[in-house]
Amino acid sequence: MNKQSKRKPGWKSFIILCLALFILPAGSALAAVNKPFPQHTTYTSGTIKPNNVTQISMDNSVKTKWGEWKAAYLKPAGTGKYYVKYNSDGETVSEAHGYGMLFTVLMAGYDTNAQTYFNGLYNYYTAHPSSINPYLMSWKQNSSFQNIEGEDSATDGDMDIAFALLLADRQWGSAGTINYLQAANNIIGAIMDNEINQTQWTIRLGDWANSGSYNTATRPSDFMLDHLKAFKAATGDARWTSVADKTYTIINSLYTGFSAGTGLLPDFVVYSGGVYKPAAAGFLEDANDGNYNYNSCRTPWRITTDYLISGDNRALAQLTQLNSWIKTKVNSTPGNIKDGYKLNGTTFGSYNSGAFYAPFGVSAMVSSSNQSWLNSLWSHTAGSAAEGYYEDSIKLFSMIVMSGNWWTY
Repeated sequence: MNKQSKRKPGWKSFIILCLALFILPAGSALAAVNKPFPQHTTYTSGTIKPNNVTQISMDNSVKTKWGEWKAAYLKPAGTGKYYVKYNSDGETVSEAHGYGMLFTVLMAGYDTNAQTYFNGLYNYYTAHPSSINPYLMSWKQNSSFQNIEGEDSATDGDMDIAFALLLADRQWGSAGTINYLQAANNIIGAIMDNEINQTQWTIRLGDWANSGSYNTATRPSDFMLDHLKAFKAATGDARWTSVADKTYTIINSLYTGFSAGTGLLPDFVVYSGGVYKPAAAGFLEDANDGNYNYNSCRTPWRITTDYLISGDNRALAQLTQLNSWIKTKVNSTPGNIKDGYKLNGTTFGSYNSGAFYAPFGVSAMVSSSNQSWLNSLWSHTAGSAAEGYYEDSIKLFSMIVMSGNWWTY
């Protein structure tokens, strides 16, 4: 037998091994990654990104922050499951879970374990259903992974989980061990059935909020317009357009009626006398329920993202006023941003929280007039030390968007 023929069996074995790797089911850890990080999405014409650093530098800063976030907060929860540790007691909430699912699908391609994490997070979600609708997630668990403080849902967590499942379908396909698209349709349908007021077309606080003043109340940090549009695209359900339209109407009603000088939105909104208005103190959480506090600090990121991706400019006036106000308020110095403002611009916070300053970097992207301000916010965020789960999550999301790496279904 000559040398060439001796090599043939090894060569064939190599080809068979390669084929086996490529035809592994999409649910496996080796599924093809269709939209690997970094994505460098082309945002709406006229919008900007930081230009005081290179694209590679921005991508690397996101990778660094992701590594730190993953090490601190993404934890195993038994066989085949992962959860997001949201406080020192080892508890978690569905909001954190949605964040974890979004991060893992967005960082796939760079993080080779992303699909394993994602599937583990999905398995944890399905193991903790709301008692009202099993496709929604029970909102809080203790360190033993037991549901606590009521087995009902929080809308923001469910919306992020649903959106992450749609992205997973785009990222890995739905032919593997988990049918991501079917799972997304299940939770999207449940959100419509139990977390949307189908008389007002408003986003409820959770599946429990279906009576009294809670039935018509809403929370601006849940105004995830790109999610709503993705739900419509995935399901063909025109009711999601009604929700998006009403959401934009409420943004502008609050802006013109209560914060024309600042563009700030309150933590919670109630419907009274035919008008959507800031909630009174103590409505749900604390004395600042009607102020710009630890819920609505996310709105510059959440609302702006839809403009960057779709060009829908219905909130552009509010965002423009917001940028103008905050730049003046803090003398264009991100370190001066505090964690709490009344809608008229009065400061009541005292801490320079990443949950507050980082989202302003996203809203700054709407206009080239904010370029130096955006650059300062990027540098302040990218160079920031770890704070806690909430702040670090919002900083990472804001950096993903600012670096041009956000994408939608």
